[in-house]
Amino acid sequence: MRIANIDDRAALVVGDEGAERAVDLATASRGRFGPELPAVYQAWDAVTGWAAEQDLSALADDSFAIDRTLLGAPSPAPRQVFAVGLNYHAHAAESGFESPTHLPPVFTKYASSFSGPDTDVVIPAGGNVDWEIELVAVIGRETSNIDEADAWAHVAGLTAGQDISERITQTRGPAPQFGLGKSFAGFSPQGPWLVTPDEFTDPDDLELGCTIDGEQVQKGRTRDLIFPVSKLIAALSRTVTLYPGDVIFTGTPAGVGVGRDPQRFLQAGEKLDSWIDGIGRLHQRFVAHPDAK
Repeated sequence: MRIANIDDRAALVVGDEGAERAVDLATASRGRFGPELPAVYQAWDAVTGWAAEQDLSALADDSFAIDRTLLGAPSPAPRQVFAVGLNYHAHAAESGFESPTHLPPVFTKYASSFSGPDTDVVIPAGGNVDWEIELVAVIGRETSNIDEADAWAHVAGLTAGQDISERITQTRGPAPQFGLGKSFAGFSPQGPWLVTPDEFTDPDDLELGCTIDGEQVQKGRTRDLIFPVSKLIAALSRTVTLYPGDVIFTGTPAGVGVGRDPQRFLQAGEKLDSWIDGIGRLHQRFVAHPDAK
């Protein structure tokens, strides 16, 4: 099952890749679910149980074309947002750190930075803006102190995300400001929709990557995550309670701008295209801040 946020209403996505259409979930369920996305995650078990009894292909007659300009983040109002650093060996190395063994660094991105998959992003004046393609997991059940073997049962689905980062703010002392440096407006594009784990042949092995103006800068596979989704969720759940709709950015593979020699950062006019196989694509165009000189 695929669920999209279309103009702040939950919609089922039907049709093959490249020919997707949408069906309003509240309409299809005769008002039982939706229309808002937070309510859908709160009733996730009931939603998936209902969907399993439906012939989703039969809903095509009630479907409509998807206007990507209306797409928002699949979980737009989570209670908690987690972001994970150094979760690929090669990215840890390019960042000048040893790979984590107990738990990767965990910080937050603020939900005010959330956006849909196709956006213009303003480069903060004087900022060094970097890219980080990431697999994003959304929680579907309240989760506390679970084992790794049970973790996937608590995942509503997966989406694609960019952990866009302004490196000057992020590293400026006296202590790093990871959360603020990664939470400017538009710095958390996600989508194009949520895909439930059962839709994948192997949800632990997905290709992901991104290009800048057609030049590939990142490409990897989620099988190389040091802490894969199940291990990460289990580890987090031993410290905090995860709630339906919570969002977890799971980490980025190697190839970010700050790790290059010379370093490279996004410039006004450049276009960042990102993808995760089986999920879809993000498209960001970067524009100068009005105060930029």
